[in-house]
Amino acid sequence: MKLEDTNLAAANDWDRRGLPGWAYHNEALLKLETQELFLSHWQIVGHVNDIPKTGDYLTFDIAHERAVVIRGDDGVIRGFHNLCRHRGSRVVVGDSGHCKNAMVCPFHGWVYNLDGTLRGAARPNSYVGMDRSQFGLKPVETDVWMGFVFVRFRPGPQPSMAEYMKPFAQEIAAYRPEEMVPTGKIWNTVLPVNWKSVRDVDNEGYHVPMAHPGLQDLYGASYVDTLMDDGLNCAKGTFNAHAGRTWSVRNYVKLTGGPDWLPEDLRRVWSYYGLFPNGVIVTTPETIQFYQELPKGPESSVIRSMTYRRPEETRAQRVARYLAFRIDRDTYQEDTQLSIWSNESMKSSAFDNFHLSDLERGVRAHHDHMRKFLPILNLEKAPKDEEMEQVNTALRETSVN
Repeated sequence: MKLEDTNLAAANDWDRRGLPGWAYHNEALLKLETQELFLSHWQIVGHVNDIPKTGDYLTFDIAHERAVVIRGDDGVIRGFHNLCRHRGSRVVVGDSGHCKNAMVCPFHGWVYNLDGTLRGAARPNSYVGMDRSQFGLKPVETDVWMGFVFVRFRPGPQPSMAEYMKPFAQEIAAYRPEEMVPTGKIWNTVLPVNWKSVRDVDNEGYHVPMAHPGLQDLYGASYVDTLMDDGLNCAKGTFNAHAGRTWSVRNYVKLTGGPDWLPEDLRRVWSYYGLFPNGVIVTTPETIQFYQELPKGPESSVIRSMTYRRPEETRAQRVARYLAFRIDRDTYQEDTQLSIWSNESMKSSAFDNFHLSDLERGVRAHHDHMRKFLPILNLEKAPKDEEMEQVNTALRETSVN
């Protein structure tokens, strides 16, 4: 169900507060978030064309879990816990790689077929009566949607990605995302902030005119949010008719436009599709991108991202893609500083919660959706660490009853 598809609210009778400040610096809460949000909701690992050949793999780590997605001999992409059944070593290493015929554990040399079954243990005679069929890699729930590969470590409330993304599927499909190819390796960096501070900045366009001269020049006047009641959202910016005050934007708008088969109404638009709790898919006339923030600690986050291009580009499209990268790079640097300032403010004695604009309903909507799984976030003061899970469970049971 659509909640809102306009920048401005129709009324002012909504709660303008955000999450309490304690929620951004609390170790016990992060443990709950890990279980209730990150492990039980779909996480983007990459794209099928990141692993185009048999034996190609990507790894994905979050909290205490680690996964590998690998293309099998039959061409099928499967996900497994990246954990050897012998002693728990990583079976494959690095962010990505290639296994020629099998996955070989670097610790003791146990060998796994590309479908996860155990081919054989090193020195098998030392395991009398061992049933190899019982020692394959443990699978991780995996879904492929429009070329993007997702994993989920625990059962959760989201259906398949096809069902979850249905409201925006037709629009995204117009970009032919399955055909896209990576522009390089998946990119990772660490920011010294809680993951929610990154998401808060990303979930509203109110700051664009002041903080992002490039985006304001490109589309700031036309920025529109669409919010859904399941945590899904879309922010869309249509290029300004007179864009071109900054060098990158001025040259970008001259060259952009996408291929002839892209629908006319998408040829001068950047769209950001937010996937609860922490993922974003971005479409531009030249590219599709994903990015996500993964908690590394209560005050540290990993930002993970990749941009994909069309397999065939004209020179103009290639240059436009580079100029879009420059605009996006500057925006990321600007948002990084805003995230740091916002995150550190919550330790100040002067901080007394947010006071959100009608243009920041995306922040409130994301917070409200988090409260469905973590009603403890309604409390102005943090419970004791050892009581966090128990209090959250009691509040959830109360709200259900």
